Amino acid sequence: MAGNETASETTVEMVLTVIARDRPGLVKRISDVVASHNGNWIDSSMARLGGEFAGIVRIAVPHENADVLTAGLTSLGADGIDVTLRQDARPSPPDGHHVRLELTGVDHPGIVLEVTRALEAHGVSIDQLQTGVFPASMTGEAMFSAEADLVLPAGLELSALRQTLEHIAGDIMVDIELMASG
Repeated sequence: MAGNETASETTVEMVLTVIARDRPGLVKRISDVVASHNGNWIDSSMARLGGEFAGIVRIAVPHENADVLTAGLTSLGADGIDVTLRQDARPSPPDGHHVRLELTGVDHPGIVLEVTRALEAHGVSIDQLQTGVFPASMTGEAMFSAEADLVLPAGLELSALRQTLEHIAGDIMVDIELMASG
């Protein structure tokens, strides 16, 4: 690096969202484009959902390669791989107390809405959310589960959020556990 430049000044961070019909080789196609432009695959979360493959990826690329990498990723659309990009999205992570939420109950519409409504009302940020539906072991009835890593804002006590979530748990007929993260 020349002069007083830092690595962050010579690279561009991008966050990509990817969606395509699931088939072998999708991640390889994306990683080929990233690597061919000297990009660095930093972190990602990807999954097959309902026959589609969806993911979010954070990469860093040398500043001088950003435009050509963007064009290369966008060109994957011709092969049915839709990529959306955001550049230099480097906000600082939310400050606060980290907690873990685990939820299970009989599946029905509105569970995510009610829980996220309560979280928003308290200013809670969701770092990660995973949900799924699975058959109950004895009855085969559709059960819904959610696991979330949350960040409570400064001044919000875990007990206050727990009280709110316990109140709505009865209304939406789910079991909710809320515990401090390590």
